[in-house]
Amino acid sequence: MENFKNKTVLITGGSGGIGTATAKEFLLLGANVMLVDINKEALKKTVSDLSTDKVAFVTADVRDDEQVKNYVDKTLQTFGSIDVFFNNAGIEGEVKPLDQYSLDVFNRVIDVNIRGVYLGLRHVFPAMKKNGGSIIITSSVAGLSGTAHVLPYVTSKHAVIGMMRTAALEGAPYNIRVNTVNPSPVNNRMMRSLEAGFAPEDATGAQKNFEAGIPLGRYASNQDVTNMVVFLASENSSFITGSVYSVDGGMTA
Repeated sequence: MENFKNKTVLITGGSGGIGTATAKEFLLLGANVMLVDINKEALKKTVSDLSTDKVAFVTADVRDDEQVKNYVDKTLQTFGSIDVFFNNAGIEGEVKPLDQYSLDVFNRVIDVNIRGVYLGLRHVFPAMKKNGGSIIITSSVAGLSGTAHVLPYVTSKHAVIGMMRTAALEGAPYNIRVNTVNPSPVNNRMMRSLEAGFAPEDATGAQKNFEAGIPLGRYASNQDVTNMVVFLASENSSFITGSVYSVDGGMTA
């Protein structure tokens, strides 16, 4: 069923595991999709693999105001509207005690994960005010509790929940709905990086330890997260805004 026929979905972090899986699902549901990422070659490969003229891409550093404005403008020029915005781009940083954390890496995590999300909201809101829309921000279970040795990441994922709640209040008069999706560890590149950071000599053991903390006994898949994003984008969630949605196998229970 083409639930999103004639709708346009804008996805940042578009060449990553969650971004690509979400793009594929929205395309299957009839949407036009604009993918945004900083990595042009990865974007080109993703678009080539998706193999449809209903997807386009634009490269952008989400920390840069002009580049964010450009990806919004390009989406409107290409497809005519923005009905769904998956504000998904983010980075994990490094795994270090807080008093040993690189300030350069700290600043980059904060800039990408907080400033990047804010700039996306700043420029997409005007495009949605006429007809409304749904915005889904990627947070994390790390936005709901603390985790040692990844302070900037945890901080950023808490911050975007506050940003979401405020944006939901400001968007409500225009029928702009804003929610967060909060995954547990997801079986993709980011977790390979974090596993290696937490246990350089035994990344596989780190994965087993993470999985042991999830009642359903496994990492989320990219598709698990995609399913929630599609729900929050759809008319099935038309009375839902300002909310946090965990996709975590019971981890935060």
